[in-house]
Amino acid sequence: MTTLTKKTVLITGASSGIGLACAEAFGREGARLILAARRKERLEALALELQKTYGTETLTLQLDVRNQPEVEKTFRDLPASWQDVELLLNNAGLSRGLDKLHEGKLEDWEEMIDTNVKGLLYVSRAIIPGMVARGKGTIINIGSIAGHEVYPGGNVYCATKFAVDALTRGLRHDLVDTPIRVCTVDPGLVETEFSMVRFHGNEQRAKTVYQNLHPLTGADVAETVLFCATRPPHVQIAEVIILPTNQASTTLVHRAPAGT
Repeated sequence: MTTLTKKTVLITGASSGIGLACAEAFGREGARLILAARRKERLEALALELQKTYGTETLTLQLDVRNQPEVEKTFRDLPASWQDVELLLNNAGLSRGLDKLHEGKLEDWEEMIDTNVKGLLYVSRAIIPGMVARGKGTIINIGSIAGHEVYPGGNVYCATKFAVDALTRGLRHDLVDTPIRVCTVDPGLVETEFSMVRFHGNEQRAKTVYQNLHPLTGADVAETVLFCATRPPHVQIAEVIILPTNQASTTLVHRAPAGT
């Protein structure tokens, strides 16, 4: 196994869900964490909790990955002791709406494309050259089963996750002559804030997504990410699809009757 003790790990979208769970998992393993997200207060609360629990050394960055000049400046101006990022976890992402394509909202499309695709590109472009120069690093992108199968109403969100899959594969080609590993972890149904965001805060509608089902948790996905990160240097876990036991595809989910 590769130890993470004192290694610098950058996590985008770290203020909630899978990103937060990954921060906890990496903190537990002794990593130094750069936590980036838009919600600064949440990041600071998480950093405090990690410091208390694991003694984790943390740098928090209030960052919107959609803003390329901000991304470039933020990572260019990192303190010297934080510049050698050894693991990049591109986790920031979201879904908006579940409309048919011809009824979709342009602002929803723009937000998904700007966050899920362009944000991943901006952060990767800022961080990966340093990894190449130093001759070491691991990149883990959080994709989705929606990057392998489309589903009704998923059109643009699925397209962004298909893009994440294609970019991950392309990056692996581009870095094949380096020691840098490129991985993707692609979950199915995970109970986080994902559906609340998708349905613009409609709590009742969001709850139905996970009704009568035992979905994955952020911690489940984080353990898979941790597995990818801690393989020996010659081992690259290229792709992992992780689903709840009662999910077979994007659309085939077995929901047990209530009370069973």
